[in-house]
Amino acid sequence: MQLTDQELREKLLYICRQFRIPGELILYRPIPNGHINTAYYTALYDGKEVRQYLVQKVNWYVFREPISMMRNIDLITRHIMSKERTLERRRRLHFHHTVEGNNYLILGEGKDQEFWRLYNYVENSVSFETADGREDVLRVSGKAFGKFLCQLRDFDASLLVESIPHFHDTRYRLESFFRVVEEDALGRVKDAEREIALIRENRGFGCSLCEQIDRGELPIRVTHNDTKTNNVLFDRDTMDPLVIIDLDTCMPGLACYDFGDTVRFAACTAAEDEPDPTKMKLDLRLFRAYAEGYLGAVRDVLTPAEIESLAVGAAVITLELSSRFLGDYLIGDKYFRIDYPEHNLVRARAQLALFEDMMLHMGDMQRIIRELSTRES
Repeated sequence: MQLTDQELREKLLYICRQFRIPGELILYRPIPNGHINTAYYTALYDGKEVRQYLVQKVNWYVFREPISMMRNIDLITRHIMSKERTLERRRRLHFHHTVEGNNYLILGEGKDQEFWRLYNYVENSVSFETADGREDVLRVSGKAFGKFLCQLRDFDASLLVESIPHFHDTRYRLESFFRVVEEDALGRVKDAEREIALIRENRGFGCSLCEQIDRGELPIRVTHNDTKTNNVLFDRDTMDPLVIIDLDTCMPGLACYDFGDTVRFAACTAAEDEPDPTKMKLDLRLFRAYAEGYLGAVRDVLTPAEIESLAVGAAVITLELSSRFLGDYLIGDKYFRIDYPEHNLVRARAQLALFEDMMLHMGDMQRIIRELSTRES
């Protein structure tokens, strides 16, 4: 049900009160970016100063076990703080707690239940929805995500629950995709026959990292699993990385998927949902910039097999997300937020074009990785 402005204001203020935030709500506005959750910027005046927060409603359809997800976030943020005790407030995420001690709030009952949380707004920060061709953004993003992995290198990944089961299990994702194709519940398969054939043709390659896990060749680490450039907050004035945000999908995973997702999202020549797939290519200049920042932070942490898997991870995760976008289109767009009826189909086509270009330049990506991984610090 759509709320009026006044109803939304009252609801946000009520949520702030439940998280023990004092003061008058003087400003709020929706945060438009993001495929999954719904977020609002809020500012409250307590009589002395204005304090800023993000109030967020978690998508319960996507995150089926949100309480476990919030426990993951609590464990991860506490671990980072235990190692970085001198971090200033802007360089850490702080999720506020209710009087019951929970870092979440459940409103409503039954099918109308909503899951909310509240955390600090990082002041004087900026994020980049895309790198927009800027090597400095990619290089610093690589450094930030590499540091995040290093901060959690001694954290036991088995303590974390999979907030989205099989999130980057490409074998499972492709099996699920082809079940959806077989069912064709909405009769949409006819709209994507070429795309389905391309995914089928590359199914074996898509499963190659899962096979390496089965053979024990790649270690399972705590990974972010959504390493877009817009999940790094930069200092607006200095461009220093401040903090990694959006920890919902932090769980056990592969370093190469984290590396590859940034490449997929930002080291390319067009937006993730570019309507003209011919415009979507891999930008090796941006790829090198990101790899330089990332490997500068992690080259002494990753195993040789992990370093060798990085370029493959970029292509595999691009193929995987193509299947997820297209699968969501085939079932009626239940997972990803869309702006128009064919949005997920457009996304899938753009990502498949990028995947094909990555495969053409796999040798180039691997050469860059090998060069940077042997460079002296």
